[in-house]
Amino acid sequence: MQFPYSWLKTQANPNLSADQLAHLLTMAGLEVEETTPAAPDFSGVVIAEVKAVEKHPDADRLNVTQVDVGKGELLQIVCGAPNVRVGIKVPCALDGALLPNDFKIKPTKMRGVVSNGMLCSAKELGLPEDVDGLLILDNNAPVGQNVREFLDLDDTIFTLKITPNRTDCLSIKGLAREVAALTACEVNFPQIQKVKSESKRTQAVQIDAPEDCGRFISRVIENVNAQAQSPKWLTQRLERAGIRSISALVDIGNYVMLEIGQPMHVFDADKLSGSLHVRRAQNGETLACLNEKTVILQDNTLVIADEKQALSIAGLMGGASSAVSDETKNVVLESAWFTPEIISGKSRQYGFGSDSSFRFERGVDYQLQRDAIERASELILAICGGQAGEIVEAKGILPEPQTVSIRTERVEKVLGVAIASAQIQAILDKLGLNPVQNENGFTVTAPSFRYDIEREEDLIEEIARVYGYENIPDDYTSGKLAMLRLPENKNPRFGVSQKLAARGFQEIVSYAFVNEDWEKDFANNQDPICLQNPLAAQYSVMRSTLIGGLIEVLQNNLNRKQNRVRVFEMARTFRKENGIFVQNERLGGLVYGSVLPEQWGEKARAADFYDVKADVESVLSGQNVQIEYVRATHPALHPTRSANVLIGGENVGFIGELHPKWLQKYDLPNAPLLFELDMAAVLASEKTRYQAISKFQPVRRDLAFVLPENVDFAVLQAALWAVKSDYIQAVELFDVYRGAGLPEHHKSLAVKIVLQSHDGTLNDETVEPIIQILIQSAETVGAKLR
Repeated sequence: MQFPYSWLKTQANPNLSADQLAHLLTMAGLEVEETTPAAPDFSGVVIAEVKAVEKHPDADRLNVTQVDVGKGELLQIVCGAPNVRVGIKVPCALDGALLPNDFKIKPTKMRGVVSNGMLCSAKELGLPEDVDGLLILDNNAPVGQNVREFLDLDDTIFTLKITPNRTDCLSIKGLAREVAALTACEVNFPQIQKVKSESKRTQAVQIDAPEDCGRFISRVIENVNAQAQSPKWLTQRLERAGIRSISALVDIGNYVMLEIGQPMHVFDADKLSGSLHVRRAQNGETLACLNEKTVILQDNTLVIADEKQALSIAGLMGGASSAVSDETKNVVLESAWFTPEIISGKSRQYGFGSDSSFRFERGVDYQLQRDAIERASELILAICGGQAGEIVEAKGILPEPQTVSIRTERVEKVLGVAIASAQIQAILDKLGLNPVQNENGFTVTAPSFRYDIEREEDLIEEIARVYGYENIPDDYTSGKLAMLRLPENKNPRFGVSQKLAARGFQEIVSYAFVNEDWEKDFANNQDPICLQNPLAAQYSVMRSTLIGGLIEVLQNNLNRKQNRVRVFEMARTFRKENGIFVQNERLGGLVYGSVLPEQWGEKARAADFYDVKADVESVLSGQNVQIEYVRATHPALHPTRSANVLIGGENVGFIGELHPKWLQKYDLPNAPLLFELDMAAVLASEKTRYQAISKFQPVRRDLAFVLPENVDFAVLQAALWAVKSDYIQAVELFDVYRGAGLPEHHKSLAVKIVLQSHDGTLNDETVEPIIQILIQSAETVGAKLR
């Protein structure tokens, strides 16, 4: 909501500076986003009347003028504006005037002719104006008066961020009511005069959807002058409220909306056929709107139509076929109340919104419609002339006023401060809530402009706002806080983040809503959880994997020339299981580019599967059970460069390189490496166990085994660990050989075996039998000692 302070002062003048009022409104819950001056600083500019105009003797485009600035003598000023003429009143910058951008005026010669000032355009004063040339003022402008005073340029423009429940503050009347409650100043609401009926012509109206429209009012005004100019005071208020002046008839509708809060529409009466109907649109029905867009309507949309066609989308946008123009002679004013539910979401559905829809979808006062018609009629007759007909009204289903009780004891308990019953009553009275005292407090019947008040807490909030949050003591709560113990078998979440950050990762936070294509591509999920009301078309389903968000972050970084990316995310994923929605927390990571940042100490090398495997093992450290990596396929990953991560035989995630087909689809120059793990497995930890370090010398034996290519080291390692011996401390691979001396399709794996005792130094008699058992166990999986 944008408005000029000067307009608010006509209804409620709190005698506060703009900054003081901005602070007061913000503290009361009406956040002031910004305040801006109506015009930039300038001085020394007065109203002048042009008395004479002559062509410059040495310049075709210049004129020599004589102007009256109220000093008793005429000033000679050279002017190049195309619209200068005798009799007009314009701003004149006198000798010593300081214009915006520190432009100082002083007497000068222009092509040999002395100029003692400057006649100003709107642009030169920093004002918005479409006219090319001088800013021409009204004929009644007093010569010699300061232009800032005449045009009220010391005004301040407020921009408020109104919460959705406070539609009553989307008008000057509503803001005046609020300011009066906060400051106890007098209010002077516009007096709505009932217009005398001088025409017998009426416009029949009918509500065909009473559950969507509670009231629909029309009035015909004949013989209007559609080409009449809107007065300067009206266009100035509209412009400072952020609305462009279009024509007098349209401007008046916008003005009434801003003044009292009721959106309106003006039809050309001669373009209508029969009665006006408020009805649901038919699927496929089309409407050419005033914004030059043609929309295909759906049956969830309310329209205003005549007997032939739809004329406008109710509460959103009028149609071009019934719009007023300079040739319009007779108009129909329309004012209605629509349920917020029928208007809500239509701006997104049809791709455009309006000031009217912004108000209707939040809820408009359902008693304002007749006042709006009368106020608009009064202004049209005063500006455009004509004869008004009788008001015609149709009624549907209107809201029932809510009766809410408030207990004074409850106010003190919730706010933490004792507020006297008389003060509570005064606050509710100031807000126009008309409280009635009862034995426990008060009973309030919510007025039509505040039907957002539904429960006791709503009234307590109103009391707190007006009483002043800053007046509520900020006493500290007292009590004992105990640090919760973290189970020994569980890692702290922050510790996971620290581990990954130490390895060069950065944490990201992405939407749980994702593109449906991501689910099909990266999870082969053909039946994702769909949202009924998505934020946007590309965020229409819930994610079942974190890969999509990681890939999107990678794309954004690559577009900004970041060629080394290491990111992770801890977040929930969502899927269906037997018709039930299940959510699990997962840890996902992505690595792209070189292993290390560019440097002189190490050669550049692209990260590979084993680098990311090391990252995963770092995250899973602390598990005493064996971590296995089993070759597997995944819809998002390369078929031969991916594996499932198993802990104790249970699948807890996957690791691998992105599938080549997704590189092309998502325009990635190289393949990133990805992993995703269950957070339950990541946070799990074995209870810390303490044991003495052996003081005896370990024994190392290196064994080289020949085995088929299709047998993984994990299989061989599992077979070696299957040998039960307290002496075996480590089974580690240290070399892989393929080549001469080996059978075809075979490889050699060299394994380090470390044995150690806590009781004494091991000798060959003890070690050799264990080694022979290890060799025999390896043979069970097809491995032979080389």
